[in-house]
Amino acid sequence: MFELTEYIGIIAFSMSGFFVAVRNHLDLLGVFIATFLTALGGGILRDITVDRVPFTFSHNYPALLVLFVMTLLIIFRFHKRNSLENRPLFILSDSIGLVSFSISGALIAINANFNLAGVIAMGFITAIGGGIARDVIINEVPFVLKTGFYGSISIIISLTLYLMHIQNAISLSTIATLFFFTLNLRLIAYYKKWSIPLP
Repeated sequence: MFELTEYIGIIAFSMSGFFVAVRNHLDLLGVFIATFLTALGGGILRDITVDRVPFTFSHNYPALLVLFVMTLLIIFRFHKRNSLENRPLFILSDSIGLVSFSISGALIAINANFNLAGVIAMGFITAIGGGIARDVIINEVPFVLKTGFYGSISIIISLTLYLMHIQNAISLSTIATLFFFTLNLRLIAYYKKWSIPLP
């Protein structure tokens, strides 16, 4: 189950990273770096934190998936389109990546016997870490800090998985249900413009 959510997240975040890089008019190397950071950065941070060899460094599939997605997007000339970041394809791919990586991060933390705080932190880092690194190198305010209900989705997922673990309720069906519920919640929050209240 971990590998499935990991691969879905890599594909989805490869697309969103590519779109952000194109919007910022980066050259091919810049697009390559931004895409890889978005897709793989959070998982690398997660694996280092739980003291394991990063999945990206021990398997060939993550890097190949990123290259494959980038190649397809270039072939179909997505880099020539305007305002990609606010279009449904970007919102959907970014939301799928957020949910998938939150799940995989929380599952890794649960398997490592982390407590509630650790599970939430790992879900959050896996889902948000790569995007923050990308935004920092392109000199932007990180996406998670300016999009109201974004990081909250990761926290909800991690908390729910921890409670499911306590009740021995983690299974393929319950994770799939959580995936689709929180994906729809993220999309509704975006289009309804839900946000966390300002202090």
